[in-house]
Amino acid sequence: MNDNSTGRPPIVLVPGHWLGGWAWDAVAGRLARSGHHVEAVTLPGASSGDVAATLSDQIDALEQVVSRQPEPPVVVAHSGAGRPITGVLDRNARAIRRVIYVDSGPAADGSVFDETIAEGVESIGLPAWDQLTSGGASLEGLSEQDLATFRERAVPVPGAVAREPLRLHDDARLTVPTTIIATSLPSEVMMGLAQQGHPMFAEVTRLTDLELVDLPTGHWPMWSRPDDLADAIHEAAR
Repeated sequence: MNDNSTGRPPIVLVPGHWLGGWAWDAVAGRLARSGHHVEAVTLPGASSGDVAATLSDQIDALEQVVSRQPEPPVVVAHSGAGRPITGVLDRNARAIRRVIYVDSGPAADGSVFDETIAEGVESIGLPAWDQLTSGGASLEGLSEQDLATFRERAVPVPGAVAREPLRLHDDARLTVPTTIIATSLPSEVMMGLAQQGHPMFAEVTRLTDLELVDLPTGHWPMWSRPDDLADAIHEAAR
């Protein structure tokens, strides 16, 4: 069991698209050594051959992970994990002590991962590196070995996860204490886009308890700056 007085609540780590819980190994190890109970999640659809999963399946699974923690946890969502964690917050905002978005943010009602994915497309593989970078996912700080491991272990995103819109009903989710760790885009720039109504960031302006942390690197700081990311999560969790 965890004692809140120690400032070390349980932490749930949720990776973005194409990744399983393994992506957090270095971060999880450092957080565990800091005294946290840590669980890194592999969402439905992020295991080899599991192409039938939906966004609703991911929300259901993550809700179960949250509920089995010894106390309300801090949940860390990287990149595309912002959609399923927003879904969990919408169902029960009080189940989560704090949400930390890593190069991500809260998703809006009706949002989809990729509205261009046709109904017959079964899954979406990891794009070429130049496609990722042109889309704003910086590879800064990643070694050739990091890239090789990513390519080797990446699992295609199920088409249903990409197509299914997120449906939200309870604005209580916007009151949960929130930290955004900005890595590939400075927080000042992100907030400027949010205030201009950019669809990717617009929900940020609706949060009532927001902390911003800058950790300059690329889109995958769990590999490019794992110790610094773990320390930032630890401080936010306290």
